[in-house]
Amino acid sequence: MLYLIAHNIRSRENVGSLLRTSDSLGIAKLWLTGYTPTPPDPKIAKVALGAEQTVAWEQATDVFVLIARLKQEGVAIYALELTPDAQDLATFVPPANMALILGTETTGVPPSLLEQCDGVLKITQRGMKESMNVSVAAGIAGWAVMRYALRA
Repeated sequence: MLYLIAHNIRSRENVGSLLRTSDSLGIAKLWLTGYTPTPPDPKIAKVALGAEQTVAWEQATDVFVLIARLKQEGVAIYALELTPDAQDLATFVPPANMALILGTETTGVPPSLLEQCDGVLKITQRGMKESMNVSVAAGIAGWAVMRYALRA
């Protein structure tokens, strides 16, 4: 199972896109943490196209409590972030149950959350920019992880 944790995502449109992507990929649950906006919201709904009604999602006020709970339940925690020690998503073999933390659109996953992770994953990029839109990155990473579930 793959879970997503969207931490401090400012854009309501990105939240709508994350909901829609979660529906498409069969994400087990999407947690919205920090200041990430939640449904009901017209801008989220406009992009989600009803996915806010079909995807299991929950607001979690304390992301650290959520991470501790998931770890107790046997869920491995990974961040999607560009760090010097990040493992390339192309060579990553995911565990059976994992959560992927997505960080802010501008500064990414904060160091305090990276310290809580079992690992950090990156998407190799070939262009001049060193980052991509959070919902696009979540779609790429989610598909890469879920392809293993499809093979099982």
